[in-house]
Amino acid sequence: MSASLAARTSAVVTDAMLSDHDLLRRTLAARVYEVARETALEHAPLLSARLGNRVLLKREDQQPVFSFKLRGAYNKMAGLNPAQRARGVIAASAGNHAQGVALAAARLGIRAVIVMPVTAPQVKVDAVRRLGGSSVEVILTGDSYSDAQTTAARLHAEHGYTFVHPFDDADVIAGQATVGMEILRQHPGPLHAVFVPVGGGGLLAGVAAYIKMLRPEIQVIGVQAADSDAMTRSLESGERVALDEVGLFSDGTAVKQVGAQTFALCRQYVDGMLRVDTDAICAAIRDVFQETRSVPEPAGALALAGLKQYAAEHGLRDATLAAIVSGANMNFDRLRFVAERAEVGEQREAVFAVTIPEERGSFRRFCAALGQRNITEFNYRIGNAAQAHIFVGIQTQDRDENAALAMAFHEQGFAALDLTDDELAKLHLRHMVGGRSPLAHNEQLYHFDFPERPGALTRFLGHMHPDWNISLFHYRNHGADYGRILVGIQVPAGERPLFQQFLGTLGYPYRNESDNPAYRLLLCE
Repeated sequence: MSASLAARTSAVVTDAMLSDHDLLRRTLAARVYEVARETALEHAPLLSARLGNRVLLKREDQQPVFSFKLRGAYNKMAGLNPAQRARGVIAASAGNHAQGVALAAARLGIRAVIVMPVTAPQVKVDAVRRLGGSSVEVILTGDSYSDAQTTAARLHAEHGYTFVHPFDDADVIAGQATVGMEILRQHPGPLHAVFVPVGGGGLLAGVAAYIKMLRPEIQVIGVQAADSDAMTRSLESGERVALDEVGLFSDGTAVKQVGAQTFALCRQYVDGMLRVDTDAICAAIRDVFQETRSVPEPAGALALAGLKQYAAEHGLRDATLAAIVSGANMNFDRLRFVAERAEVGEQREAVFAVTIPEERGSFRRFCAALGQRNITEFNYRIGNAAQAHIFVGIQTQDRDENAALAMAFHEQGFAALDLTDDELAKLHLRHMVGGRSPLAHNEQLYHFDFPERPGALTRFLGHMHPDWNISLFHYRNHGADYGRILVGIQVPAGERPLFQQFLGTLGYPYRNESDNPAYRLLLCE
């Protein structure tokens, strides 16, 4: 991040830009509190202790539509004249703005047409229809907000609806600026920086302008997903940049081009921008949950991810930092992905591909190299008579531990490839280890349950009998009370009675899955 974007770019005043006086007047007169509430600015004790700074969370996820977007949408629509209200409004949105428009339409008795991309989370689409009721018509089209905006612009021209822009509108920006107004009122003391999530820039523009006009010593930092960084690129280049594609994980900020007004305001008032990746966002989602028991959506956790990155990069200690938790409209089916990636995002999970000799004793030496570290994932399928390739996830304290793990594997004579930053491996290949193998003769497939606690898998591996070869192994820690392991063990027919005696000594519940039809179809030759 540059030290200060404001310092190296002169203030730009265009026809599209609000004057300081006008924005301040609109913000103070905003009618947001007819439907929105003043949300809490909460101290986050766990994060504060971990980061060595005082962390504050501005809880916009507590709004009636679980997002700050209600502020700007209602403020815009409440100011329409009778003729505009009679014609109705149209809006384009990836979801949260749509909910604000829907609720405002229902409260004000205005007909609204809302265009959403087909990629919008179903929880947001359903909420728009529920909040708006008979006042709202929803149209799904395109893959991003920008696609929806194109359709909305056409309908606006055809029918004369008033366009309620999600970010590039003076009244919308003023409505969002009330978030900054509340932060300053709720925390009048020293405040080093405020971190704001950015899509089209309405929230950042409003908050930055208001805060810098009244408290210029406070840094205002915008945070974007690395694959949807239109504002960052625009500020870096000095002009609005249109992205060809945007990432959709942080769907609430998936905007290809920022607004003219928001760009001008951000260029004047924003101190810096940060990009964060998907893993960092997932880690921040978990952080918010641990502090509040609320689950923010990816865009809602962006600011906190940026706060953590900023504090680490600048070596901050004992500073007060505020992050806006902008929304909590999370699709439930994303939670597994978030949980899986949060450990890596927090730099608490290392992912390795380790090659060991396919010989007796190698497995034990591999376990010895892990030491007392907790294993989060273990995937293996016999495929080569000479070497075994293992995909393993290992819980770590920080990224520096990766080098120590690599050295431990090397000392055992194992080749190791660090995949912690390999997106392909984390997203796809971890689920594709294995398949049919001509070497898996006499294989018996067993499912084991064991109490899930640190070191439990290592202890389980230590109990495995050395006389039979392990030909398949799959384990993933999902945070449950009991861990579940699937193991393929090569046992000649004549040794099955002895193998049954061995199972009785393990002390773990087990189930023979050797005749499972899916196993026979997909993993047996």
